[in-house]
Amino acid sequence: MTRTRLIAALVMAPMAIAAILLLPTPWLMALAAVVFLAGLWEWFDLAEVDDSLARAVLLAANLALMVALVWASRSSSGFSFVLLQIATVIGVVWWLLALAWLGRYGFASNHDTHARAIKLAAGTLSLVPAWCALAWIHADNGDTGHRWLLVALAVVWAADSGAYFAGRHFGGRLFSGRRLAPRISPNKTLEGLLGGLLAGVATGIGLGLFAGAGVAQLPWVVLASVIAVLFSVVGDLFESLLKRHVGLKDSGHLIPGHGGVLDRLDGVLAALPAFALAKAMFGF
Repeated sequence: MTRTRLIAALVMAPMAIAAILLLPTPWLMALAAVVFLAGLWEWFDLAEVDDSLARAVLLAANLALMVALVWASRSSSGFSFVLLQIATVIGVVWWLLALAWLGRYGFASNHDTHARAIKLAAGTLSLVPAWCALAWIHADNGDTGHRWLLVALAVVWAADSGAYFAGRHFGGRLFSGRRLAPRISPNKTLEGLLGGLLAGVATGIGLGLFAGAGVAQLPWVVLASVIAVLFSVVGDLFESLLKRHVGLKDSGHLIPGHGGVLDRLDGVLAALPAFALAKAMFGF
């Protein structure tokens, strides 16, 4: 499984990096919308929406929301990112609420209409603000915005890999076998969390310099990286919680060794709004 996972990552990573660094923001937004909506399609399984027509209508509604945000941001004087920034803040607030949800395992787990509606709303609140944050980061700071988006995503990717390998090699050795969230994701360890934080911060520092951060800004880049990693853990655990509610191991089987699209996006969805807001607040 590790070999398959590695090969898939080696194929996907260069394509993602090339798109981030080479595509103009409007084209990247369009490409990201396709990927995010593919993840949303898998989210419908977690919300137990089985009817194809209902799924198509829900997907179209989320696409319409994305289009409406872009359309409403256009003016005769240029493109304004205010609405995307507001959506990003809403995303951060949502993930803080999702953290509270993690503490109530049984909430919205009873497979009824009420639970389905809550999970569908959670899907929109997870994907649309992340897409807005992606666009905001990429378009910000002129020519360096695309580099900062690479920083944000690479921090999450590195943290995910660092947590995976630290958990495999050191899990249970440093913290007396204590698990991060045993009921939600029994395989996640505190050692994995620590390894993910170290890998994410190291990546944030290295690529932060590549993106143009000065030495005086590096402490803020480190803090933003820590925040992004912690939010990515919330996103990962939240998807795991929803999968446990419906008895799924993976959100899909599209990516060999990685599961579905949503399995690759879960941490990114939570980390992007957090990183974008931290970047704006810390001024780098």
